[in-house]
Amino acid sequence: MTVEQRPLRADARRNREALVAAARAVFGAKGVDAPLDEIARRAEVAIGTLYNRFPTRADLVEAAFLPTLEEAQAISDEALACADPWDGFVLYLERSVRMQVTDRGFTEVCSRTFDPASGLEKAKRANGSRMDRIVKRAQDAGALRPDFRTMDLAVVFAAATATPDWRRGLALVLDGLRAPAAHPLP
Repeated sequence: MTVEQRPLRADARRNREALVAAARAVFGAKGVDAPLDEIARRAEVAIGTLYNRFPTRADLVEAAFLPTLEEAQAISDEALACADPWDGFVLYLERSVRMQVTDRGFTEVCSRTFDPASGLEKAKRANGSRMDRIVKRAQDAGALRPDFRTMDLAVVFAAATATPDWRRGLALVLDGLRAPAAHPLP
């Protein structure tokens, strides 16, 4: 059994859990560049304990946000399971935008690039594949404008989250994405 495979002592496990919870809170409010000493203070551990558990910021970001990316995967899966492809597309956008407006760290994780071998990038690639399928399904059903590309979701997220009333912003964007209302894009 290697050191990584050995179960953590109870106190070490509690410290790790406290650090991850503190990181979620601090990164969620201030972004993934928030001070690590603030996370250690919030977890009520020494900064050395933080670095002992998470040698790099990227390690801590991954521990904090892999579960959130798994939530995003579940949303995508639910959207793909919708009988109506447009309803699935809307469900995906509503839930994803809500996640982004309530969690600055998650928004930054989605928009940044990490080590390609990291769990974060693997999860993001898998979620990207699901997004492609959600878009294609809605287009194949004739509900989503045919010239929409998955990369255009960045514009949708930016527009919908630009106002405190994100639901209204998203509704306006969705009306512009419906195939029957589409005009050619430049």
